[in-house]
Amino acid sequence: MIHSLRVAERSDIHIGRTEDLLPSLLPDSRVIVITDANIDRRQHHLLKDLEYIMIGTGESIKTLHTVETIYRRFVELGIDRECFVLGIGGGIVTDITGFVASTYMRGLRFGFVSTTLLGQVDASVGGKNGVNLDGYKNMVGTFNQPQFVICDPTLLGTLPEREFRAGLAEIVKAGIIADRSLFERLENNSFEVLLSDHELLGEIILAAIKVKADIVDRDERESGERRKLNLGHTFAHAIEKLSSQMNHGEAVAVGTAFAARLAVKLDLLPAEDAERIEHLLSSFGFSLTAPIPVKRLVSAISKDKKSDGDAIHFVLPTAIGECEVRRMSINEIAALVETL
Repeated sequence: MIHSLRVAERSDIHIGRTEDLLPSLLPDSRVIVITDANIDRRQHHLLKDLEYIMIGTGESIKTLHTVETIYRRFVELGIDRECFVLGIGGGIVTDITGFVASTYMRGLRFGFVSTTLLGQVDASVGGKNGVNLDGYKNMVGTFNQPQFVICDPTLLGTLPEREFRAGLAEIVKAGIIADRSLFERLENNSFEVLLSDHELLGEIILAAIKVKADIVDRDERESGERRKLNLGHTFAHAIEKLSSQMNHGEAVAVGTAFAARLAVKLDLLPAEDAERIEHLLSSFGFSLTAPIPVKRLVSAISKDKKSDGDAIHFVLPTAIGECEVRRMSINEIAALVETL
């Protein structure tokens, strides 16, 4: 079954099989694909009869150097403004594809086939495209919506369990910030069931995307409401900056647990709700202990792209399905985390 919804009035998200959706979504003009070795190895059939550029894998290649390499390849291939750029891969591929397409020749049309759970529920949806700078996450980027995104649950069966788990962190986040019923549904299904039941997984992916789409529709450029989507990400980005031990989803799980604990300290969240959040994350196999000292994380937070002088807009859950954004000083955060 195919489910579709629209984000920001111009980006169509489709949940269903790629083979059923892609032929009718691609334009008649020339299509150039950006992808990586993981897709070539696991899902090579998606590249059949398509012209593609292969990039590396891992967070370390999400840089301006990679972007420049693609620009030069575009020039060699004669890519012009009539061409369509298609990113096939996980969040790193779609972030880079969106940024390249948005900036080459002042902008080309583009779309995504998102092949990881993390990409389907987060990175590929919402119009944020960017790359890292000196290890700081997404410091250079654009807001620009893809023409379409295909989220195909059947492609997720080839993912390593660790990558699948990473996407679950973002789905848990969506439930915490705006969808209590989604959170409860996750509580009632195990990691193994979610991994194997494509129909159930498609429904859960749709619910998580609806949370993000609703927020993006109200605040596309993150001037207020969209900041709620950063629940768990303040500490997560600091963890990713300072350590290579955790992937993005694992770091988000730690950051989400930290945010829940801080919310309890501030009398914003009942302790039993924080326990439910931590229990759900633990049940999916996440470690909720930061791999580096919290004091070092706080220092890195001050350099986060979302910082505002000596303060940061910090997202705190107030109930399962509700949250608030509070402007907090770095010193205030440092004092609170010392008591955790």
